[in-house]
Amino acid sequence: MNRQQLIQQIREKQSFLCVGLDTDLKKIPQQLLKEDDPIFTFNKAIIDATAPYCVSYKPNLAFYEAFGVKGLISFEKTIKYLKENYPHHFIIADAKRGDIGNTSKMYAKTFFEEYDVDALTVAPYMGEDSVTPFLGYEDKWVILLALTSNKGSQDFQLTEDKNGERLFEKVLKQSQQWGTEENMMYVVGATQGRMFEDIRRVAPRHFLLVPGVGAQGGSLEEVCKYGMISGEIGLLVNSSRGIIYASQGEDFAEVAGQKAQELQQQMAKIMLNA
Repeated sequence: MNRQQLIQQIREKQSFLCVGLDTDLKKIPQQLLKEDDPIFTFNKAIIDATAPYCVSYKPNLAFYEAFGVKGLISFEKTIKYLKENYPHHFIIADAKRGDIGNTSKMYAKTFFEEYDVDALTVAPYMGEDSVTPFLGYEDKWVILLALTSNKGSQDFQLTEDKNGERLFEKVLKQSQQWGTEENMMYVVGATQGRMFEDIRRVAPRHFLLVPGVGAQGGSLEEVCKYGMISGEIGLLVNSSRGIIYASQGEDFAEVAGQKAQELQQQMAKIMLNA
């Protein structure tokens, strides 16, 4: 999916919501454990309930790889189900890959050829040759970690060099020599608040993938105030736990759909007033 197609989906749905599929067998309704593939059964129900209100899905690979081959089969079935039934949704594999060039080429082949997802999260800290192998695929996206919302982000990302430039700013500037706003996004945690102003000074037109709204306490209004691009939005705001685990009962999918709709309605209002 290219940039213009993504923007078109956002405008048509009046939504820039991404639903995170962080499917934990300890947290899904326990009656689903009787199913042959409880992870896929849960994902399918969540997808069907939330698809009208979001433009993107983001399965987190850790929750699938933890179950070995069975988990990867669940992941592959989830991707196939999305492509067959919701082909206009933007699929992000949240895998945070990043290694030397030859290894990155194989990761790129895995996710962009074998699984055929739209985007992959990548750690940039091994430099250009670890990132560029992901950038050679038409209409595929690299989503670089820039400024995350976890407590430890301050350990490295906010450190300054002798000129006062912070490491995340250096990542933003340097990486724009490798890719463009047509094939590169950045992860910026929703809890960073006004730091979005600093992000936009360096990367004014790149899409931002924003986790942390909902269960992690990030403010949608604040993210949009400081991070939105006029006319193009430029945001994919992710919510995982706040949607998919909103109910542990038999109505889990229905309640997830309601939570997704609530966020979509907030987004539509923000877009109307932007």
